Amino acid sequence: MPLAYGAFARLRNHSFVMLLALFAALPAAAAPPQLIAFGDSLTEGYGLPPADGLVPQLQDWLQAHGHDVTVLNAGVSGDTSAGGKSRIDWTLAGGGDAIIVELGGNDMLRGIDPVATRDNLDAILQAASAKGLPILLIGLSAPGNYGADYQTTFDAIYPDLAAKYHAQLVPDFFAPLSAATDRAAAMKADMQDDGIHPNAAGVKIIVAALGPQVVQLLARVGQPATN
Repeated sequence: MPLAYGAFARLRNHSFVMLLALFAALPAAAAPPQLIAFGDSLTEGYGLPPADGLVPQLQDWLQAHGHDVTVLNAGVSGDTSAGGKSRIDWTLAGGGDAIIVELGGNDMLRGIDPVATRDNLDAILQAASAKGLPILLIGLSAPGNYGADYQTTFDAIYPDLAAKYHAQLVPDFFAPLSAATDRAAAMKADMQDDGIHPNAAGVKIIVAALGPQVVQLLARVGQPATN
């Protein structure tokens, strides 16, 4: 009887070792891709509960549509394109597989020379491109407050840089809200009291329009960069 038990114990231990070896030989589950959302208060979620900002709503939308991805909130309220330029390198040092760039609104609000805004965004996209990251660039449409020349120069920044860096382009962050039949009513219903930032309902509308673009962006992860 002791001999039979000993043989059984050796067989059991051998089987356990074989099972461990089998599990060790299996490929590790791939981590979900990391999407960097790099921007200002529109990205950061200014004035909203944490769950209602752009990043958490976008991640929820992606997961609901079958995409396992981690969206990293690299939005800083009040950031200008110069601020973004100053922090892009250490942001990218943390890793990432793709990036959304949404900056320029605070430049516009402050009347900063669009030439400076273009140069800063160019540097940001260059840094992301050098890392081989697919880029989704989100622009804004300038109002006529500063004159036609400013408006024309500012509005040209985003399509020009998107073409230069082979980035996907969303021309206007607020387009899903301003496209409503009754634009004034929609903007009132979907914006915070400051008239600058969307409320939770507004973010939801923006995310519904942005989501398919992000899916296309994620499909480019791991693909060779376009020359």
